[in-house]
Amino acid sequence: MKPIFTTALMFSLLGATSALADTHCAAGKTLSPDVLTIATGNPAYYPWVMDDDPTSGAGFESAVAYEVAKRMGFEKDAVVWTRATFDQSIQPGAKEFDVNLQQFSITEDREKVVDFSEPYYSAAMAVLVRQPTIDGGATAELASLKDLKWGVMAGTTALETVNSAIAPADTPLLYDDNVNVVEAMKANQIDAALFDLPTALYLSAVVLDDGALLGQFAADRSENPDQFGILMEEGSPLKACVDEALSAMKDDGTLAAIEAEWLQETTGVPLIK
Repeated sequence: MKPIFTTALMFSLLGATSALADTHCAAGKTLSPDVLTIATGNPAYYPWVMDDDPTSGAGFESAVAYEVAKRMGFEKDAVVWTRATFDQSIQPGAKEFDVNLQQFSITEDREKVVDFSEPYYSAAMAVLVRQPTIDGGATAELASLKDLKWGVMAGTTALETVNSAIAPADTPLLYDDNVNVVEAMKANQIDAALFDLPTALYLSAVVLDDGALLGQFAADRSENPDQFGILMEEGSPLKACVDEALSAMKDDGTLAAIEAEWLQETTGVPLIK
């Protein structure tokens, strides 16, 4: 009788486990059973994904993705990564992924054809300079920023942030696009410019040979910060699960800790004091 009891108990426990799985908010809602397929860019860039390897969990979006997956009930070995271009991902229609993290700004037009999670990142504004400006003594402190010559793209929220948060000694010079702001910096017409952090990281690494980020303002210092959301197919049944996971990460401080690790400590871009 003992083996029969043990077998019966085993099936009873398996049944209970199955019942628990079936009641999980993501159960039966993914492209592949018991697997969460996450998309990123091709390639995926620092500091969002380190070394173009999202499976490592290193980089802001890779770390966020694994934490969200875990809270949805998917351990690391149940996460599958795929690649998707930015433009393809924001088009209407069926997706070959469950969720996609690729610095997608949440906009009204995009929300008409895809679903977004609640924001997982509000883009900070960062100060772009050239290395000689830092070598000359500029620091990530308001008193130091006031003495710099600023250039700003006209019609953007960056102008208001420069004027209100920094109040530089000299009136900022205005330009019609970001390209001209950078060209002015190359020509030594200005010392500094303000961009959202993702743009500033790109400009410092790719466009300016001696570009550097002096510091960043906390997102709540910007009047209307750009917000990133996890992208899903329109009408995705996973949206509520993803939002629940992100909300919990915000409440317990996990999301803020991931941001501090990968967008402040790793990039070396300190908060401006």
